[in-house]
Amino acid sequence: MSLPLLKLGAVLSTMAMISNWMSQTLPSLVGLNTTRLSTPDTLTQISPKEGWQVYSSAQDPDGRCICTVVAPEQNLCSRDAKSRQLRQLLEKVQNMSQSIEVLNLRTQRDFQYVLKMETQMKGLKAKFRQIEDDRKTLMTKHFQELKEKMDELLPLIPVLEQYKTDAKLITQFKEEIRNLSAVLTGIQEEIGAYDYEELHQRVLSLETRLRDCMKKLTCGKLMKITGPVTVKTSGTRFGAWMTDPLASEKNNRVWYMDSYTNNKIVREYKSIADFVSGAESRTYNLPFKWAGTNHVVYNGSLYFNKYQSNIIIKYSFDMGRVLAQRSLEYAGFHNVYPYTWGGFSDIDLMADEIGLWAVYATNQNAGNIVISQLNQDTLEVMKSWSTGYPKRSAGESFMICGTLYVTNSHLTGAKVYYSYSTKTSTYEYTDIPFHNQYFHISMLDYNARDRALYAWNNGHQVLFNVTLFHIIKTEDDT
Repeated sequence: MSLPLLKLGAVLSTMAMISNWMSQTLPSLVGLNTTRLSTPDTLTQISPKEGWQVYSSAQDPDGRCICTVVAPEQNLCSRDAKSRQLRQLLEKVQNMSQSIEVLNLRTQRDFQYVLKMETQMKGLKAKFRQIEDDRKTLMTKHFQELKEKMDELLPLIPVLEQYKTDAKLITQFKEEIRNLSAVLTGIQEEIGAYDYEELHQRVLSLETRLRDCMKKLTCGKLMKITGPVTVKTSGTRFGAWMTDPLASEKNNRVWYMDSYTNNKIVREYKSIADFVSGAESRTYNLPFKWAGTNHVVYNGSLYFNKYQSNIIIKYSFDMGRVLAQRSLEYAGFHNVYPYTWGGFSDIDLMADEIGLWAVYATNQNAGNIVISQLNQDTLEVMKSWSTGYPKRSAGESFMICGTLYVTNSHLTGAKVYYSYSTKTSTYEYTDIPFHNQYFHISMLDYNARDRALYAWNNGHQVLFNVTLFHIIKTEDDT
């Protein structure tokens, strides 16, 4: 093999080692295999194991962020271990930067040699073409020697192009290492500016301010629905599951009611985890069969529609008996005015931040939806609102902060299409899509404590997250 090929082979071998080392060592060394530095247009995604928490956020009426808290976990504020790791990482990056600088100088020297070879090769190629045109006047021996040299240099053309690309890559690596070193130096200086106690006090202060901010949140307007998260797959195609929005933080009981008719059995679970594992804590045998799937648990009692009637039942779980029952005057029942999926879903009982509600339709309102606020103790109708939306055209509905949100279907492609505010007695058409993952929804209810939608999605118990636009109370409003 000729001397140019030997030198070029050494150059390529050096480049291969650089690329291999950079691809294997750099990501694991600086953490680029798991995290990315954010750009101004994106937010840095911080996983829980990195020791940061995003507490919450709120907006004012103009959409400006009022209260967003991102803070380190208290148990990860150990300055010594983190600082030591950071210093070690910074030293490794600096050593790596020096090594790359040496390799870069060597590469630039070899690169100049290859560029000189490229010039010589182009000259030989031009000369060869000239000679080939007049090869009849050239001795055969000289022509053959020249042709062999040209054949030896031709394979270097694609190699040269690849070498140029690799040289640019090393320059990019140098720039990235330089930037990373600056970032790590800044972090090291910032960590060194605070001790653990000071950071701890700052976290406590932020937590206090966050709680004060959250207390100022009033009811919000639905802006977006995300999810769902599948909690469990069980039961028939139709059913209901729920938690109590007025329960304490330690009380996370779940109630489960399978099917929309011919059933009186309510299953209770102490927590979501027990519900997922199937560990029942108690079973209730109701005195009446229920109709539909639109039941609600509110302040320790179950409210449901008695089968083949427009009677609402209040059943206490603690006492194990019926505390109240009342007929919902003029309300259609037994599939007279159901939702689009049928299932005796004429009367929908629900709760929100304001209280207990019943959604139904009457002949007097031409089969359109009527909203009634109920007294939770006596079940008496305190006030009613008549809307212009046909009950039979609604897929499901739920209340948030005194506003009824109605979906246009129970099937794929469903979205929140209509809303009616009981505060202003006005309506509007909306366009808030959500993912009907299992193609058939037979129950959709809002839980004010969890700020989530509970749904029964074709034999799957799922949760949807809701995004609300909140109004911040000022001191003048209190």
